[in-house]
Amino acid sequence: MPMAPANLNAEDLAHRILDGNRAALARAITLIESRKPAHRAIAHDLLTRLLPHSGGAHRVGITGVPGVGKSTTIDQLGSNLTAMGKKVAVLAVDPSSTRTGGSILGDKTRMEQLSIDRNAFIRPSPSAGTLGGVAARTRETMFLCEAAGFDVILVETVGIGQSETTVADMVDFFLVLMLPGAGDELQGIKKGVLEIADMIAVNKADGDGARRARKAAAEYRAALHIMTPASPSWTPPVMTISGLANESLDKMWEQVESHQQKLNATGELQAKRSGQQVRWMWSMVEDRMRALLHDSPAVTTLLSNVEAQVQNGQLPASVAVEQIMSQLLTSLRAE
Repeated sequence: MPMAPANLNAEDLAHRILDGNRAALARAITLIESRKPAHRAIAHDLLTRLLPHSGGAHRVGITGVPGVGKSTTIDQLGSNLTAMGKKVAVLAVDPSSTRTGGSILGDKTRMEQLSIDRNAFIRPSPSAGTLGGVAARTRETMFLCEAAGFDVILVETVGIGQSETTVADMVDFFLVLMLPGAGDELQGIKKGVLEIADMIAVNKADGDGARRARKAAAEYRAALHIMTPASPSWTPPVMTISGLANESLDKMWEQVESHQQKLNATGELQAKRSGQQVRWMWSMVEDRMRALLHDSPAVTTLLSNVEAQVQNGQLPASVAVEQIMSQLLTSLRAE
């Protein structure tokens, strides 16, 4: 049932979210995912009210190739954390949803323990839009969950590529899960993923996979050894785990906490979050400008013409840009 703006009150919704009301949190997330201008205005008011109450959670990004066992590991790790008394939110950034409009492979069915855990909350990425738009709403959802009292935010990236760097730039700690058999894996892994990793965990290190996992971990350590760490206070560790058997997940989480303690002590964590906020702002400015270009009929008509001329070599790209911006400004003044 669609939400009527008249029935929505940002102040009341904020109070209920701060009280940990699940229904209010779910409604607020639906609100920030809405594209309706009236809903967006209320969402902005709500986010402004709740922003001072956010920031208290461990923000952890988790990635890995398909088949590495992300969902199983997140399900078990999250369950371990809720057993310790923590409230855990699992969010997902899935670039495939920007192409198909579909949701994330049914997270709630893939995380059987967390899906029925009263101290856990699972939210797939919103469908449609650009990856930047999906990421923006994931960030806003993260802030809402923090304001609602969640202690740990696990952000899962299902895709490979841009989604990894996007998620790494919204979290404090970026965990990369790997498969045993590093010889083949190292050939295909992108150097950029290793550069943004705060930790590498070789999964499925149980049973017959234990020996291969240890060998893989040694090769990843060698690969990381020649790279310059992103932080002078932290050298990314490499360890073996088994999400399925719940082996060494406690040690893995200890590393997450150690990382936060060290970067908090040096002031790096706050600086990192501040930088992320500014980069997020500019990313949203760029998205809004792109939307303005495509929302104006006059600009859209001009775009198709100048694009063809640039492609055919009839018009310099710099001249085309000037024409497009001039038409955009004219359209904005006319509104």
